[in-house]
Amino acid sequence: MLALTCLTVLAGLTTGGTAVAEEPSPTATDTTVVETAPPPEPEETDLIEGAPTGEAPAPTTSPVPDATAGDDEIDLPTSKPSDTLDARPCEPGYRYTPTSKDKDYHKGVGAEQANYNGTSRTARSTFTSEVTGKVGIAYTGELKVGGSVVVAEIEGKFSVNVAVELTAKLGNTIAVDTPSKRTTHARYGVYRLKSYGYNQYVYANCTKGVKKNVTIYTPRRTGWVLWETR
Repeated sequence: MLALTCLTVLAGLTTGGTAVAEEPSPTATDTTVVETAPPPEPEETDLIEGAPTGEAPAPTTSPVPDATAGDDEIDLPTSKPSDTLDARPCEPGYRYTPTSKDKDYHKGVGAEQANYNGTSRTARSTFTSEVTGKVGIAYTGELKVGGSVVVAEIEGKFSVNVAVELTAKLGNTIAVDTPSKRTTHARYGVYRLKSYGYNQYVYANCTKGVKKNVTIYTPRRTGWVLWETR
C-alpha cells in the first residue's frame, strides 16, 4: 500500500468546494462552513488597517442652512427643539450609520501553504497555521467614530456578530483530500464582513453636517480559505 504524506486541507474539495474550519466567533461555538472553490478575491489595496480608538474632534465650523443644499450636505431637523415642551437639544457628536452589507473577505495571517499531489490517487493533505496574528477593523474612506461604535451599529443593523479584533492562532490544523495531479492551497486567518455606511456630525441644535461615506471590514470569524489549481 502506497503511503501518502501531505500537508493539511478542508473536506469537500473533491466536489469542487472549499471548506473552512474556524475557531469560536465572539458568541458562537466551532462550526464548519463550506464555500465555493475559486481563489479568494483580494480586498481593496487602499484599506486602512485599524479603526480609531475614539471619536474624531468636532468640525471647526457649524453648518449654515442653505436652501440649495442637498441631503448629503446639510440635513436639517423638521422642527426646532423649542417647538415642544419636552424637546431637548441633541447630544453633539459623530454618528455612524450602516446602510448595506456585502460578503465576508479573508485576511490571511502568515504565509500561504500549498501541497501538490503527483500520484494517480487522491491524497490526504494536512495544513497547520504557523503563526499567531491579530486582525482588526479596516476601512476605506473617512471613519470618524471608534471601532466599538462601528461594531455596535453593524451588529444592530444586520443582526450579525462581529468584533473590533480577532486572533488567528498558531497550531490550528485542517485536513482535506487533494485529487490526483492537483495542488491544494491553504491560508489561515480572519474573515471580515464588508459593509457600507456613512459618518455624520450632529450639532447641539440637531442640525447635521456632511455625510462621509465609508466602507468597513469588521472581523467576524477565524478560519481557513482553501482552493485548488491544476
